[in-house]
Amino acid sequence: MRLFVTGATGYIGSAVARELLEAGHQVTGLARSDTAAATLSAVGADVHRGALEDLDSLRAGATAADGVIYAANKHISETTDPTARARVELSAVETIGAALEGSDKPFVVTTGTMGLAFGRLGTEADAADPQGLGAFALRVPTEQAVIAMAERGVRSSAVRLAPLVHGEGDQRGFTPTLVGLARAKGVSAHVGDGSNRWPAVHRLDAAHLFRLAVESAPAGSRWHAVGEEGVPFREIAEAIGRQLKLPVVGIAAEDAGTHFGFLGPLVSIDNPTSSALTQERLGWRPTNLPLIADIKEGHYFND
Repeated sequence: MRLFVTGATGYIGSAVARELLEAGHQVTGLARSDTAAATLSAVGADVHRGALEDLDSLRAGATAADGVIYAANKHISETTDPTARARVELSAVETIGAALEGSDKPFVVTTGTMGLAFGRLGTEADAADPQGLGAFALRVPTEQAVIAMAERGVRSSAVRLAPLVHGEGDQRGFTPTLVGLARAKGVSAHVGDGSNRWPAVHRLDAAHLFRLAVESAPAGSRWHAVGEEGVPFREIAEAIGRQLKLPVVGIAAEDAGTHFGFLGPLVSIDNPTSSALTQERLGWRPTNLPLIADIKEGHYFND
């Protein structure tokens, strides 16, 4: 297939592009800079100049393709404006969906497991929670729009990424952010007893799922890029502490904002998530290193 990929030079999107190319697909990546264009050309992808805010560019890229993968996934950070990010994302996704309407072409969009209700095991059958936490709730309309496109002749699907997408090259995700905080604070911390769980997936396993979804996912479906249902936050803090030779401490919930900064509202979330249906129905099998083993590899600690 000729596949148009947004975010094709990002941490996740670049792995998706390589996965597609190695499977024999033709990839056209969205590039907003000369650097991005050169990166795409270097791996054998075609270049489509534009940006997520350039709706005419998105429309043209989608129309010329046999399918689209929206792999753009801006990291949450101190400088992120969640409302602006959600607005740009929804507009971009709706524009692409309109361009594909009535074609039965596949359209796979990145969402996240933290859009689900917290404190219980989430499954692919669960709708996103519009009453969820902050930035994650703001992204729920995008997932809802994607699923609704199935009624308009688009083979649309949502791939919900675990919050901990890990692997070499991870520079701005949650894991390197936690490593940086531990270095700055002199301790590796968790909230309370650290029993709250975050799901995780290796970047290469996630990329493989995107390929399976664009090739065969039915319209209006949801899939979970989750290799581990829930890694206790305490174990993450301990793994980071061992590598940095720092003490591991539990801090009170009321002190989370002071210690973790913009991550304060997130670090005590309990977000266990299953990928059983994804594995059963798409034949997806995570085969790469789990999170704690990946942290032990040491690449998160290279200066």
